Amino acid sequence: MSAPVGIVIRSGSYGTLDKQVQNGSTRKVPKMLKEKDKERLFPWICKFAGRKKVGMLFLCLISAAVFIWVLYVGKGEVSQEGNTVGSINANGSVSTSYSPSGISTTNAMGSIRKLVLPPPPVGYFLGYHLPPGHPCNSFTLPPPPADKKRTGPRPCPVCYLPVEEAIGKMPTSPSPSPVLRNLTYVYEENLSRGGEFGGSDFGGYPTLKQRNDSFDIQESMSVHCGFVRGIKPGRNTGFDIDEADLFEMEQCNGVVVVSAIFGNFDEINEPKNVSDYSRKNVCFLMFVDEETEKYLSSSGSLGINKKIGLWRIIVAHNLPYTDARRTGKIPKLLLHRIVPNARYSIWLDGKLELVVDPYQILERFLWRKNATFAISKHYKRFDVFIEAEANKAAGKYSNASIDFQIDFYKKEGLTPYTEDKLPLISDVPEGCVIVREHVPISDLFTCLWFNEVDRFTSRDQISFSTVRDKILSRVDFHFNMFLDCERRNFVVQKYHRDLLLSLAPPVAFAQSSPPPPSPPPLPVFKISPEKIANSPMRRGPGRRGRERRAGSRRHRKAAAGSREMEPN
Repeated sequence: MSAPVGIVIRSGSYGTLDKQVQNGSTRKVPKMLKEKDKERLFPWICKFAGRKKVGMLFLCLISAAVFIWVLYVGKGEVSQEGNTVGSINANGSVSTSYSPSGISTTNAMGSIRKLVLPPPPVGYFLGYHLPPGHPCNSFTLPPPPADKKRTGPRPCPVCYLPVEEAIGKMPTSPSPSPVLRNLTYVYEENLSRGGEFGGSDFGGYPTLKQRNDSFDIQESMSVHCGFVRGIKPGRNTGFDIDEADLFEMEQCNGVVVVSAIFGNFDEINEPKNVSDYSRKNVCFLMFVDEETEKYLSSSGSLGINKKIGLWRIIVAHNLPYTDARRTGKIPKLLLHRIVPNARYSIWLDGKLELVVDPYQILERFLWRKNATFAISKHYKRFDVFIEAEANKAAGKYSNASIDFQIDFYKKEGLTPYTEDKLPLISDVPEGCVIVREHVPISDLFTCLWFNEVDRFTSRDQISFSTVRDKILSRVDFHFNMFLDCERRNFVVQKYHRDLLLSLAPPVAFAQSSPPPPSPPPLPVFKISPEKIANSPMRRGPGRRGRERRAGSRRHRKAAAGSREMEPN
């Protein structure tokens, strides 16, 4: 019976022997046997080595063997330095891979002929828990202050980690994307406008079948996601961006804070309480149109460096929509297309002012919750049907278009919000803030959400729950919907520009108007001194009370004093 064969495991970097395990005792070859073999082999080699042809043959064989051995060792080292490979762990979990680099094989006896260990597979961020006793673990919301005069929405306290600790919690690996691994986007040179209804040149007129297929989550998918007329977003696609700005946005490979102002609708609000680390490592991008750029340049706030405070001003040309609110949905929902290397993003409406460090926001609403998408609920409404009626009453969009969209969703199965949807706490978001991680599943969600805005009305609160529920019915989308008072903790809501102008004090306008004309000079009359002397003195109205008595006493004292000074 032959001896058991040992298992050898080599390191993936240098190929050295790390460990040798044998199941039985090893047999040592006697030393005398080896010496006898050498004595027999050496004279036989010397006997034939003297002959020229046989000697040359031996030299060729030895050279060929050395050459093959060098190629074999070199190929093994190169394969170890290649890309990662897919592997199945002992517990059955499968790790993702990019391209194969080598396969280890064994012979019938089980001995290893070639073993190439790949580098460790790329891991995923699976969340974390704060240590026991941490103040944020026992933090609860206090009751709202009993102020009857203030009945509107207000901020509430939020337990953030210190900036340095929040920065240290930033994951080194991406979050897993359930089912979906590869997401690509539709590119069409010649657009077909023969779809059922809705759509645009920018969105690509997807048919209803294409829309329905996009909700069927697969491992690899290709969907409409704006910019359909160009290979690179921002370059001859609509919503075009200068090459210098495109280059700068490609350098943003970490955290991005984004806002937009179109139609000169808002004032630019400078972020506050931002750490030095965030000032150096976070990209602050403000998208504007040519009208807003003209105002900023004429007011002197925009210089040649294209920056206003922390914001880098990105001018978008060739806008695909005439509605500024619909145009604003492009950087809001399609940021992963124009800033392709960003890992995390925070979207703020133009009217909002950021007052908390971005890393603290990401840690609180994404990393600590193990979520890839976070948005706050509406402060008042939680039902789509009520939200639609409120939009109609406020004149946010045409009533017929809103009714058509709601009727379409009702036919698909949209129902009023009830407690049966818990743990989902609302169907209506306050969409002015979005915090998300750029992984395939969240990118797909915002693409399909944008497609609804492109096909129906620009009121994204109406289409939000339909897209969310369709995706959640197929995959476990890591979704976090937090309270509106928590959103108001890290942003301050300002007024739009038109409202600010109407609230301006009227004094400013009075100062700018020309002064009134001066009155004409009074006429001058010449009166002779004799007339003044002969005219009777007219007394004024008498004083009353204490004031009158005090005046009379002063008068009597002055009169007495004058009499004393008169000569006798």
